[in-house]
Amino acid sequence: MSGYRDIPRELADTRRSRRQRYQELVVGRPGWGALLRHELIVLLASWVPGALGLWLRAKLYPRLLGACGLNVAFGANVTLRHPHKIRLGDHVTIDDGCVLDAKGAANRGITLGDGVFLGHNTVVACKEGDIELEPGVSVGYHCAIFSASSVRVGRETLLAAYCYLVGGGHDFARTDIPVIHQERPSKGIEVGPHCWLGAGVKVLDAVRIGRDVVVGANAVVADDLPDYAVAAGIPARVIRDRRGGQA
Repeated sequence: MSGYRDIPRELADTRRSRRQRYQELVVGRPGWGALLRHELIVLLASWVPGALGLWLRAKLYPRLLGACGLNVAFGANVTLRHPHKIRLGDHVTIDDGCVLDAKGAANRGITLGDGVFLGHNTVVACKEGDIELEPGVSVGYHCAIFSASSVRVGRETLLAAYCYLVGGGHDFARTDIPVIHQERPSKGIEVGPHCWLGAGVKVLDAVRIGRDVVVGANAVVADDLPDYAVAAGIPARVIRDRRGGQA
């Protein structure tokens, strides 16, 4: 089981001030200096449209991040949570409205390799887990990648629009308490290199997808898929091997 925290309950904890709860949720570091630095940079740069906004964010956002490579582009209204645990390689593009949430007490956070692209309104969110997108990964718009333990996507893999990688879940064995209050196990997700997940694909927790796999649109991947498989359906089933007669 992961060390998943009950964020809604923590936010409702009136023993701490609103400022303290906000700072723990968004900034991830204590102290007025960390809070003021974060707020000033977001205020000056996050909303600004056009070329000026791109320039401002390129200059200011690296001051919040754990690491930031060369030629990184941040669209407007990008949300950064616990930004000191976000590491970006060179030539990364993060489109308008994306959320990068590295929240967690002991996790490493989010790592985006060289040349990663995140499409419009995509969410990459840790809940005590880690997420790594290897170099060349392209993520379409309105995707969601969630991790309560570990999610890794191999290099030059393509996620089409509306894909969901759900790296965690809820136990529901007990009926005497609501599901929301039961244990939250997570075994993680691993997607190999050079894969293509079609539009609307859902990958559930504890799944391992091999290299060079193609998954058809709207499939739900609940079990492991071998290298070079073509899979489709709900739940996803292997329908052929991309190598054909190759060994």
